[in-house]
Amino acid sequence: MTCIVMDGKALADRLFAKLADDTAALKHINGARTPILATILVGDDPASATYVKMKGNACRRVGMDSRAIVMGADTTTEQLLEQIDALNADPDVHGILLQHPVPPQIDERRCFDRIAITKDVDGVTSLGFGMMALGQPSFGSATPAGIMALLRHYEIDVAGKRAVVVGRSPILGKPMALMLSNANATVTLCHSKTVDLEAEVRTADILVGAVGKPHFIPAQWVRDGAVVVDAGYHPGGIGDIDPTGLFARCAAVTPVPGGVGPMTIAALVSQTLTAAQARGPHR
Repeated sequence: MTCIVMDGKALADRLFAKLADDTAALKHINGARTPILATILVGDDPASATYVKMKGNACRRVGMDSRAIVMGADTTTEQLLEQIDALNADPDVHGILLQHPVPPQIDERRCFDRIAITKDVDGVTSLGFGMMALGQPSFGSATPAGIMALLRHYEIDVAGKRAVVVGRSPILGKPMALMLSNANATVTLCHSKTVDLEAEVRTADILVGAVGKPHFIPAQWVRDGAVVVDAGYHPGGIGDIDPTGLFARCAAVTPVPGGVGPMTIAALVSQTLTAAQARGPHR
């Protein structure tokens, strides 16, 4: 079997080239105002700092800009809400990203939901989630949105297929399952309480690893001919799914790294540009 390697990096590069053209076109009609993504990092987690830096670099790569806001690890919920309110009110800011996770003393859900729906380019608000679930226009969570774009690019039709998503986080597993369902897949959402996870995984025509644990899903659980999407990334370039032998017997597989990660950032930048375009040329 010839396996399709779903190269997220190559596709993201193509998308960035188009985003650069689209950003230039927008700036031509809006008085050279640069679309801005505001990123909020609370605390000093090195991995989170790296992710925020990558997102800022991606914005600048296409001619947009990123406003990085760093808050101390002792920040309170109220202080973070005040910062989000200020960004909501700032007409120069088109998208807001609150980097996950935040320190434990902060009510993360309350802070996510404070982000204005028009600036929720990472798809983290309850309202945005609900609109996405109902098939209404909204910004979807960036990683699932990037995965759906990857599947479309490689002409992988999910309609009628049995999809299994392992992991139920509100910003990855749950929205992923709903996006697949909206695309007419039959979806099973698995989690830590799932009985006989191996049996569930073996049913998958499309398998999405989104559990956040390195090599949590053994390669032998994956059926021949499956489409395998690994949304995990851990030190050493390890994903959530053990890839041993998968490229020899599966229909399509995302590499780790270079698969889902670049598409997450591309989706975030794309949705920020869409938010800026929606503001119109004179705002």
